[in-house]
Amino acid sequence: MTGVPKPKSDLGPRAVVGAILIAIAAAALWSGGFFYWLLLVVVGLLMLAEWCGLARATRGETRLAQFALSVPLAIMSPLAAGASFFALGLLAGAGFFIAIITRSGRIAAGAIYVGLPLLALVTIRAMDAGLLLAFWTMALVWACDIGAYAAGRSFGGAKLAPSISPNKTWSGLIGGMVAATIFAFALTRWGLPLYLVVATPLLAVSAQMGDLYESGLKRRAGVKDSGNMLPGHGGFLDRLDGLVPVAPLAALLILVHQAFL
Repeated sequence: MTGVPKPKSDLGPRAVVGAILIAIAAAALWSGGFFYWLLLVVVGLLMLAEWCGLARATRGETRLAQFALSVPLAIMSPLAAGASFFALGLLAGAGFFIAIITRSGRIAAGAIYVGLPLLALVTIRAMDAGLLLAFWTMALVWACDIGAYAAGRSFGGAKLAPSISPNKTWSGLIGGMVAATIFAFALTRWGLPLYLVVATPLLAVSAQMGDLYESGLKRRAGVKDSGNMLPGHGGFLDRLDGLVPVAPLAALLILVHQAFL
């Protein structure tokens, strides 16, 4: 009697896609400038399309939202105004425009959800020591994800939010905080300020809250992944949900600290 075939593992495609994504992100982060901005724009517009899918927007509403968001994203270019209050104002304006035309606050919220972290990442990379600061901002999320996965698998225990994401545990939350903090402390060797190391555990918590928020969006929409553009990973929202809250908080923290130096 022939047994039931086992589901095909996605580990191979997942590893390949993950390696490609890391290589592209590292190259853009290192180069900064136009290439860095362009990658953020492309990813941002794809994230907004996935958000609109979760919000059950029509194709026309999705295209309108992407067009509206492209205006502040264009201003963020190093060939234009770059990271500025002008870009922030245009981002808010894009949200209002989308809400008025589509009559959907959810679609408008997607433009802010995507645009604000992109503005934050452009802002951080343009700072003095921007390469280090932007790397810390992005990589602490990756370290948190790895630590949370390892701790959750190793220790299990009480569920963090079973009604939203049944696989997440309190041990995973703590493991993610520890891993991100150890990573940040290691970066002090290359000049990462100590106050950012101290703030890292809180940012790790915000990363996991961002993950939970996106899980709630998917549960509400009745889907497993936000998209299928990344084999083995789902969509761009799935991969970057933790970075969405971390980037604005990191930029705000650095700017406030610099203002009071």
